[in-house]
Amino acid sequence: MSASASSTHPLLTTDRLVLRPWGLGEVAAVSCCIPSVDWADGFPAEGDRIIAHLFEQHPEWLDDHSQRLIVERDSDLLVGSIGLFLPPDDGQVEIGYGIVESRRGRGYATEATRALTAYALTLPDVHTVVAGAELSNPASLRVLEKAGFRRLATDDEENLARFMITRPDRRER
Repeated sequence: MSASASSTHPLLTTDRLVLRPWGLGEVAAVSCCIPSVDWADGFPAEGDRIIAHLFEQHPEWLDDHSQRLIVERDSDLLVGSIGLFLPPDDGQVEIGYGIVESRRGRGYATEATRALTAYALTLPDVHTVVAGAELSNPASLRVLEKAGFRRLATDDEENLARFMITRPDRRER
């Protein structure tokens, strides 16, 4: 993974993906559902539209929040989005992600989650990344486990599992 330090949101590159910040044009296109040749089948998903609507309401978040688009390097197509919900709360940030159905089952969510989590744990005020996954979504549970998160709690009533990963220097021994 490489990262360019020239912006608040460095470009994160993995073997198969690029995680890059949203642009204003993409926010408008996703929000208004104006299709683009740069979109994989199924993009944008509902979660992508929610993020775009939030950016419309809070354009300053394009600079202050670490929401990114996931680009498949081989095709240059947008295949999902991932983000950190900043600012940190007592050293913790939450991560959320989504990959369009046409690209699921390829390990992209795990690869993107590992990359953004590694980046988050380098931020000065962050020592822990947390995530939630619905119990009815075993693929998402596996993504977090494969990305190195450990399960903290399961709430059957809310159909939710909570996960976390902590910077090595902060882990309990």
